[in-house]
Amino acid sequence: MHMASHLATDRGKTLLRVPGWRWPLAPVVALPLALFAFALSHAPAALAGTPWEATIRWLPALGLSLQLRLDSLSLVFTLLVTGIGTLVMAYSIPYMQGEYGLVRYYASLTLFMLAMTGLVVAGNLLLLFVCWELTSISSYLLIGFRHEEVESQEAALQALLITGAGGLAMLAGVVLIGQVYGGFDLGVILAEPARLRAHPWYGWALGLILAGAFTKSAQFPFHFWLPEAMVAPTPVSAYLHSATMVKAGIYLLARLAPLLGGTRAWQATLLTVGGLTMLLGAWQALRQHDLKAILAYTTISSLGTMVVLLGLGTAGAAQAALVTLIAHALYKGALFLVAGAIDHETGTRDVRLLGGLWVHGPTLGLVAALATLSMAGLPPTLGFVAKELGYGATLGWSAQAVAAGGLALVLLAANACNVALAVVLGYRVFFGEAGGPWPRKPHGASWLLVLPGLLLAAASWLAGLLPRYLDGAVAEAVGHVLPGAHPAHLALWHGWSLPLGLSVATLGSGAALYALWTRRPPAPRGEPRWSALAAYRWLVH
Repeated sequence: MHMASHLATDRGKTLLRVPGWRWPLAPVVALPLALFAFALSHAPAALAGTPWEATIRWLPALGLSLQLRLDSLSLVFTLLVTGIGTLVMAYSIPYMQGEYGLVRYYASLTLFMLAMTGLVVAGNLLLLFVCWELTSISSYLLIGFRHEEVESQEAALQALLITGAGGLAMLAGVVLIGQVYGGFDLGVILAEPARLRAHPWYGWALGLILAGAFTKSAQFPFHFWLPEAMVAPTPVSAYLHSATMVKAGIYLLARLAPLLGGTRAWQATLLTVGGLTMLLGAWQALRQHDLKAILAYTTISSLGTMVVLLGLGTAGAAQAALVTLIAHALYKGALFLVAGAIDHETGTRDVRLLGGLWVHGPTLGLVAALATLSMAGLPPTLGFVAKELGYGATLGWSAQAVAAGGLALVLLAANACNVALAVVLGYRVFFGEAGGPWPRKPHGASWLLVLPGLLLAAASWLAGLLPRYLDGAVAEAVGHVLPGAHPAHLALWHGWSLPLGLSVATLGSGAALYALWTRRPPAPRGEPRWSALAAYRWLVH
């Protein structure tokens, strides 16, 4: 208590702001690194089907307890949350140096990390919900970190209202499920999915749970809060709004797929909402000129892709969804950190002004190159493996060639936009000509602004080169999404095939889109009169 009160004082704030910022590195990263090591140490047991479990008595009078379970699906998410959390904490030290309120910042970031970890290891639906809401609250605190700015206040409130409303809907769904099963133990609930599917409340439970997942993972028409949240400090955007928090909805869909999936309502809703989100995010990303806005909209598109893949309901699609999630967390987390370093050094994120940054920061350019090649889906990156799996899953989804081919073409269109924007981020910004003066002259980014992104980008390449090391974890996790499913082994090369042809077509289409983009780069546009964001502002104001 004495330590906490000391850190909350102005003296504590000064300690975190003294020159020579390297000293706080160990205490700042200690907790996420310890949790990462803990999860990694229990990985063999989780992959062997004997996950670590713990039960802590909470409210015995009500029969409630804290049930924690680290199975293979939880393991994948826990390693991402704690591993990327460690790197973002380290990155924050030089990036946030000199900011006021650093104790509040690190406390909020730690709260989020703990809540997100609790969410993915919860063995009880009520505990999952509590952690779900804690991620929304900590996100509100972090988006509104610079609370003296009106833009930050509005974006924080918007994110809280959208995700909070979805959370209330989810709570209602959780209560309905609890009434059907007489409790909230996930192990008991997932062992008897037929009981809910045969119950009259199934449709209500499905709709309410999906509302929670869709709002958290920025699905259409709730997607608009995510780009607005980019007013947050860049480490927050990299961690919460790209790599982890927005994946909470994907985790919920994957975890409850054995319970809620396998019906026409599930498949139709996920394919429709995910497909619209995938295309809308990709199209809107092409219209942006701010680095973080581009990354936000491409994140929305990727989240839509994951929802579509989970909606297909096949082992290959579930495998593709999980590999896409891992690949996206690695390359997009790296790119957000690159965007933050660029802004930190030049004072701008406008791609129309940026160019020739390779001369000022070749190591940062290397990170961007590695990450954007994975984003574009070039071999031998994990992004390439994920893209091939996605095409294979969509082509094999339906016996009707028209339906399967049409869905594959929709995926190709979204992926082509990703390719075009990867060229913008990795080539134009570092090797193109600058379009105007920058507010600041680059003086060379600190190594701690570069190293975290480099590790994430390198991990995407290593996982692509050696996918067999991911194979066991992903296959076991797929078994929790679709019990009894046995996906094909992960591999970088599957031979000459139609998915490979679609990958080549994606690169060609993306190159053509980039050529069009260079002829007519994005210009500032007014807000559309009819949009989800306009509707929100009309309702709130």
